[in-house]
Amino acid sequence: MAWVTCRREGAIAELTIERADKLNALDHETLLELRAAIAALQRDPARVVVLASAGDRVFVAGADIAGMSQMTVEQARAFSQLGHETFDALEALPSVVLAVVQGAALGGGCELLLACDLAIAGEKARFGQPETNLGLIPGFGGCSRLLRRVGVGLARELVYGGRLMTAEEAQRVGLVQRVVPQAELRDAARSWADELAARPPLALARAKAAMQAAETSDARSAARVEIEAFASLFAAEDTREGLAAFLGKRAATFRGA
Repeated sequence: MAWVTCRREGAIAELTIERADKLNALDHETLLELRAAIAALQRDPARVVVLASAGDRVFVAGADIAGMSQMTVEQARAFSQLGHETFDALEALPSVVLAVVQGAALGGGCELLLACDLAIAGEKARFGQPETNLGLIPGFGGCSRLLRRVGVGLARELVYGGRLMTAEEAQRVGLVQRVVPQAELRDAARSWADELAARPPLALARAKAAMQAAETSDARSAARVEIEAFASLFAAEDTREGLAAFLGKRAATFRGA
């Protein structure tokens, strides 16, 4: 049975983890399927990737604890490496990746969210890195990505203490960007994805690359990435169209070229 599905509809790809009976927990096979789906999206990018999961209560409860309980040191290292490779690949997609969080995003689920560009959550969603409650630490990139997203002090509090955040607090600290009533979540996510898909995809991809460089590089290196990204867009038809539409006082039509 496939635990990860990918459905394309126009410029939007819907990537869904479907292990509701296991709280969408990330085991080895699920990570492999997710990595394969991401690789396919790298080869044939969508303008927007909507990352969601099955069920009503849980986005992703984390890594599969039952599986981890039997791991050796070497198996744990390989599992962590697989998680890093998968989430790094997700983060590297040129598409805008929008996470739709209907419930608990804990441990590996929060780390998965952190590898996305944007997130919209239902009001009942909860977030956190509770791995230290099990004598562990985040192993799929959570320590570094959480620190960059919410700041050093709060990241330390959340990781050291294993405290969970409400959707309201997660929005306030920038972990998610929008919080909506549970009943409106899917429709609101689709509406936001449609808005993003109508934007110029090359410009969004270059902006994403420049901002990622700013997160992970020194200021001068990040500036060089931004300069080259800015300049490269002047070879794009979309840029000419956007400039001409502005000067002509009309709506632009972006084709991704």
